[in-house]
Formats: sequence, structure tokens, C-alpha cells
Amino acid sequence: MPYVTRKLADAQGPVVAVSDWMRSVPDQIARWVPQTYQSLGADGFGFADTRGAARRFFHIDAQSIVVAVLTELAREGKVDRSVLKQAIDRYQLLDVAAADPGVAGGDA
Repeated sequence: MPYVTRKLADAQGPVVAVSDWMRSVPDQIARWVPQTYQSLGADGFGFADTRGAARRFFHIDAQSIVVAVLTELAREGKVDRSVLKQAIDRYQLLDVAAADPGVAGGDA
């Protein structure tokens, strides 16, 4: 049995894997994850003025991860879709300028 399958065997809820690199990195383990699985990654070039803006654009910042989990929970009927809409509005997820800028050009 694959290691990741064993480790997630008793986990509840969806699994969201996130990479600051391409989504193909977390996609490599998808077939061995027993739960609903979603991967997020920065599938593009570093065009943003800050890392925070780039993470928001690619939906791999903390707020986007919360929304990804809520999306999967809504699909499974475990949370009402209105909660998803509230999170998108609260975190201003569709506004790249609302992202935490982080450290310009580097990791924080």
C-alpha cells in the first residue's frame, strides 16, 4: 500500500494539495489519495510584482486554499454553497490587489 494512502486512510474530508510550482507536482500523488482530491499550483510565469499577488492570481494563497476546501465540502453536501460565496466575498478572492503582498520577489 502506498505511503500516502496509508497516511490518509482515516482522514476525513477532501484533500487539497498546494504547490508554489506547477500543479503537476501535487498531481503526482492524486491516484493514491483515497479522498476527494484537488490540486492547486502556479501554472504560469512570474509576472506579478509581488509573490502575494502571484499566489492570489493562481489561487494558491491561504484564502484560496480555504475556498478550495469549502468548494469540495459543498460538492459533497457537507456545507451550504452560501458559505462558499461568503468566503469568496470576505477574502476578496477575485481581486488580485486584495492579496497580502508578502516580500516582493522572494519568500517570506
